[in-house]
Amino acid sequence: MIMTVMGPIEETFLGKALVHEHIICDFSGAEETSKDKYSQEEVIKIIFPFLRSIKNYGFNSFFDCTPKYIGRDVEILYRLSEESGVNIITNTGYYGAADDKFIPRFVYDLNEEDIAKLWIDEWRNGIDGTNIKPGFIKTGVDHFALSEIDKKLIVASAITHLETGLTIACHTGEGTCALEVLNTVKEYGVSPTALVIVHADSIEEKDVIFKLAEEGCWIEYDSIGSKPIEFHVRLIMDTIERGFISQLLLSHDAGWYTVGEPRGGESRIRPYTYMSESLIPRLIKEGLNEEIIKNILVDNPARAFSISIRKL
Repeated sequence: MIMTVMGPIEETFLGKALVHEHIICDFSGAEETSKDKYSQEEVIKIIFPFLRSIKNYGFNSFFDCTPKYIGRDVEILYRLSEESGVNIITNTGYYGAADDKFIPRFVYDLNEEDIAKLWIDEWRNGIDGTNIKPGFIKTGVDHFALSEIDKKLIVASAITHLETGLTIACHTGEGTCALEVLNTVKEYGVSPTALVIVHADSIEEKDVIFKLAEEGCWIEYDSIGSKPIEFHVRLIMDTIERGFISQLLLSHDAGWYTVGEPRGGESRIRPYTYMSESLIPRLIKEGLNEEIIKNILVDNPARAFSISIRKL
């Protein structure tokens, strides 16, 4: 099954999915985030047209990758899902990238098991006093060798996966840390098929990207629309030619309402439609047929985020 903010659905109901987008973000830091800093009604009013627009291109589902302490607000996600008819999937986990700005101080005093218990509790009992449950684990690490706190987050992610079956989506964007994340989850008995390498299209060494794919990881190209289209066309075609079509995920990393800016920085919100309007037509011109597009946008997200414990 897939767990949405409105409850579980069968994999077959996920449909075309954007696997990495954002509704609302608060970049003030873990100790400064607060729901008192914005109006939920304003967020919903501003973001709704952007979200509803993906339905015009046949997308049914939307993975919101904003973690706790960067603005995750599941009440907003529930309302938007209910009003738009789009399946929205939220997450549990903490984000260790950006020099740990979004990790609250108390987390440093916890061990891996204690952190995992907090995330497992959200899966079992709901998020922030609601009945809304996460559909995946979102975490992140800084570039190069994993710091002590980043390693702790990855180990906690592995523990949480083995208890819940939630897929681990880890922000990387650099080869050394991506490989170390992979090795860490394997050390704890988690199959690479339970790991999504977020921002794989920002890893400069293609050999590393394809090494991760060979190991069984999901490779997520999620900066579509913020890099030249030629870059993604070449990278996607190369990935397919190397035989990794069944491990490829695509998205924009777009949006979002920015807390602290007037009307959430409305004029700078990136839409969630570039892939449909520009990239997919271009890939079809390059020779990809509708069946291949379906595999990437429908079949792969359903398999990647289906809730199941995947051990080595």
